[in-house]
Amino acid sequence: MSDVTAKSAAPLDEVMLAMDVVDTLRHQQGLANRELDTDAKQAQLIDRLRDIYHQQGIEVPDHILKEGVAALQESRFTYDPPPPGFGLSLARLYVGRKRWGKPVLACIVALLIVMIGFFGVWRPYQAGQAEQARIELSQGLPAQMDSLYNTIFEETKVQQAVVDAEAIRTHGQTFAAEGNRAGAVRAVAELTALRDQIRQDYTLRVVNRADQKSGFWTIPEVNTDATNYYLVVEALDAEGKALTLPILNEESGQTEAVNIWGLRVPETVYNAVVADKQDDGIIQKNEIGHKSFGFVDVEYNVPVSGGAVTQW
Repeated sequence: MSDVTAKSAAPLDEVMLAMDVVDTLRHQQGLANRELDTDAKQAQLIDRLRDIYHQQGIEVPDHILKEGVAALQESRFTYDPPPPGFGLSLARLYVGRKRWGKPVLACIVALLIVMIGFFGVWRPYQAGQAEQARIELSQGLPAQMDSLYNTIFEETKVQQAVVDAEAIRTHGQTFAAEGNRAGAVRAVAELTALRDQIRQDYTLRVVNRADQKSGFWTIPEVNTDATNYYLVVEALDAEGKALTLPILNEESGQTEAVNIWGLRVPETVYNAVVADKQDDGIIQKNEIGHKSFGFVDVEYNVPVSGGAVTQW
């Protein structure tokens, strides 16, 4: 080793020895306190330190021992923790980032996903739905009502259909202006049903099949002294296909979509059909009425009471 290297390394060795002296004094705290309080002070303390190191087989120069005693008095090699404060808290957080970093990062990512989903997807979706609803109420539904009314006006052959359509359209447009979507949609449905009813063209006939009754009678619960007579009928289009129609059941008050129902007729009409079928098993006069395109109601060939049932 060169002289230059030895000289540069010597101060570090002395510092290390001085630190060891201070460490020895800390472990002999009672000794240090007693000796430093006596008149002999540092001289006696240094002698005791020399003996301690000598017993360990270590020869420490006096100037190193003095340096160690001085360092202890000056707290030169003593660590004083910094006082509590915001900076210290930040430093401790930074040092412990491996412990809390991943959970916090996961929470931040989850929060970002929620915020992006809420503000970037859900809120725009809600705004779009609200705008569609506004356009539907202000433009779409009123336009449908106008179109249906115009169709009914052009295709119907009875003034009552126009009057009914006008009333439905007026109420529906009022609902739309008030923001009542359910009422406006209901008006469109009623106008659609009226248009479809006007367009229907069918013949109403008595059912004449072996597996089906052609008529029946009942005693109403509200008046056990009366008897109601019904002919079982169906509506057939020009091709002979049975149609499904909305029929009001007078017993339950509910409207049901059926392709066969009981039409209430006077007893005389019922008896005439029964006699016709009993003659040869075939009802020759099975046509009860006809519904023509452009009209609302059926034009009956026989007297009817107007009531109907869907179950018997």
